[in-house]
Amino acid sequence: MLVLIADNFEQTGIDSLKAAGCEVVYRPDLKDDGLTRAIRDVAADVLVVRGTAVTAHMLEAGALSLVVRAGAGFNTIDVPAASKRGIYVSNCPGKNAIAVAELVFALMLALDRRIVDNVVDLRSGRWNKKEYSEARGLYGRTLGLLGYGNIAQEVAKRAHAFGMPIIVWSRRFASGRASVEENAVPIRFVKTPQEVAAASDVLSVHLALTADTRGLVSASVLDRLKPGSYFINTARGEVVDYAALEKAARERSIRVALDVYAAEPSGATGEFKEPIVALPNVYGTHHIGGSTEQAQEAIAAETVRIVTTYKNTGKVLNVVNLAKKTPATHMLIVRHYDRPGVLAHVFDHLRRGNINVQETENVVFEGAQAAVARINLDGAPTDALLKTIQGGNGDILDLHLVTI
Repeated sequence: MLVLIADNFEQTGIDSLKAAGCEVVYRPDLKDDGLTRAIRDVAADVLVVRGTAVTAHMLEAGALSLVVRAGAGFNTIDVPAASKRGIYVSNCPGKNAIAVAELVFALMLALDRRIVDNVVDLRSGRWNKKEYSEARGLYGRTLGLLGYGNIAQEVAKRAHAFGMPIIVWSRRFASGRASVEENAVPIRFVKTPQEVAAASDVLSVHLALTADTRGLVSASVLDRLKPGSYFINTARGEVVDYAALEKAARERSIRVALDVYAAEPSGATGEFKEPIVALPNVYGTHHIGGSTEQAQEAIAAETVRIVTTYKNTGKVLNVVNLAKKTPATHMLIVRHYDRPGVLAHVFDHLRRGNINVQETENVVFEGAQAAVARINLDGAPTDALLKTIQGGNGDILDLHLVTI
């Protein structure tokens, strides 16, 4: 199996892939047309990326069967295009959670103590203890979290240690999929993002980018922030209306810290223009939330686990683009002798009946003399077709159809 790594990646991960029998092509500077050509020319089976964009054109250029995002978010990969071509997309959720949580607190403390401005003034030869002795402090300040996945939970643990009350809005609590009482630290759940913003001294965003969350942190949320409060986004730039955030920063003295942006360079370096980061009360970092040695080692190990499992078993761990529900309406259950040609016979007649197989499973009984096939279909075969299938092969013991 040939693995093309088109981003920075730990040497330990490369060595582990090679030890597992993979051929590895490591070209971390690839992007855009260069990556498209490499996918075609190298004939890779697997592509590994971190922040590099993977477009539909790239996916069409070669014979990829798996794209691994060496990180949690996968919004830089054209997942619908991959799905159309039957290419698995996988990620490494939770492996950088501690690293991002640490950056959240670095930014929070920097905002409160104005660390960046302190450093700039000292480097310019200015001493201004009077100006910088007016920090508010974090103890007793309310931290609001939008989203409560792996990263937000790590942030909450640290906030609790700092003595900060924590309030949360998350769909997992709103839907009943999780209970506030089961949480490792005390939190209070509220029903809307607007309620979180209104009650927070510090608001931190931890939402995955989906169709539902794109632009969710809009003016209706940001306008509820208290004047002078702090806002932090280490999730995805697209979930926040940065024009509305810039307005809040200008007009109501909101202190802002950002690690993510809607229009980031496609590679590790490049020209960058984002108006909001030019404001004096806005601190920006270079999408480095998960970029610690500890996190990258953990992500590399998980990437290796995904690729080697795929190589050895054909199964894909952490896959993000399999259908949660197929168009199947009926299941055909076929008990049969475990002999060649039985399922080929069944599938051939289903094809003639213009019925598509959505999913299939064939389970063999002990002794390997008989088996049962469960075949999900997008329509119901006629009684005549079922009789033809059963009567046309003597190795079929029984079949019946159920509605699903």
